[in-house]
Amino acid sequence: MMMKMLVAGGLESLTDNIRTPDEDNPEGYFEFERVKQLKDDHSWLQDARGKCVKIVSAFLKHLPQDFTYKIVFMRRNIEEVLASQQQMLERRGESINTISDEKMRQAFQRHLKDLEFWSAAQPNITLLDINYNEVLANPLPSIQMIRDFLKVELDADRMAGVVNKNLYRNRARHNNEAPS
Repeated sequence: MMMKMLVAGGLESLTDNIRTPDEDNPEGYFEFERVKQLKDDHSWLQDARGKCVKIVSAFLKHLPQDFTYKIVFMRRNIEEVLASQQQMLERRGESINTISDEKMRQAFQRHLKDLEFWSAAQPNITLLDINYNEVLANPLPSIQMIRDFLKVELDADRMAGVVNKNLYRNRARHNNEAPS
């Protein structure tokens, strides 16, 4: 969602269109496969200057220090992340992880805490936390924070226009509400 918002707002993205839209993400992935080799090959970063690039959190620690980075970090409820991953694996017919949700939750929370400490110690990185659910509920405040953070004039109306609540399928239960 965030990549689609940034592109709609006026930023150019670095993507390779290898991963195409599917049932899990009908609006596409905005991914760049070379990100997965960031630890061993970051030669492509020169081509990424001034563009937005989707990098999953596990690869952020491999960003070389010879560039500066502004990271818009999307946070989503861990229960929703786990449910989404489970559904994706089931749809693809892949074996479902034998690690319990509780262990996955703990590992992910440790990962996020480590990432917070790591990023705070990097002089070449600034990070803006954006809450996925807040963007869905009311995108304009988050969009303004992103515009201020990036110091770029982005089209807020177009950014808000791509937020698609219909794709919010894996909701966490709050106060005994039923899943949707």
